[in-house]
Amino acid sequence: MDAEKEQHMQDLLAQPVLARLATTNPKTLQPHVVPVWFLWDGSSLWISAFISTRKVKDLLKNPRCAVLIEPTQSKDSPLQAVLLEGAADLIHEPASLVAEMSERIYAKYMGPEGVLAPEPQSWKNDPENRLVRLTPQQRFAW
Repeated sequence: MDAEKEQHMQDLLAQPVLARLATTNPKTLQPHVVPVWFLWDGSSLWISAFISTRKVKDLLKNPRCAVLIEPTQSKDSPLQAVLLEGAADLIHEPASLVAEMSERIYAKYMGPEGVLAPEPQSWKNDPENRLVRLTPQQRFAW
């Protein structure tokens, strides 16, 4: 990927836009796609998710996934989308890392004041909360 396209990709991944996480149930081969909040740290994409959700259940059986991120309808972005593919890690320890990364994800979308509300504060410390970390093996931008 050329340097200009790489910079546009990094800019898009910094925006508070929804991503779409695609997983697959290995038994039925049924794909599952859901909108998620995410945080990009420059090399990995992080998602906060609860163990009771289908996406986490699918990832426990089959860690291979894809994430599609599209800019909001704006003429400012030269990209139409970024696609990240690879095997995700599910992280539950240390609990301090789960809480810290979850709060960073929530703050991206809720702002510094919104993240202090009782509900996101309880989410980040919930024992069912997990981090999905995708360090993509393949990246596409167009």
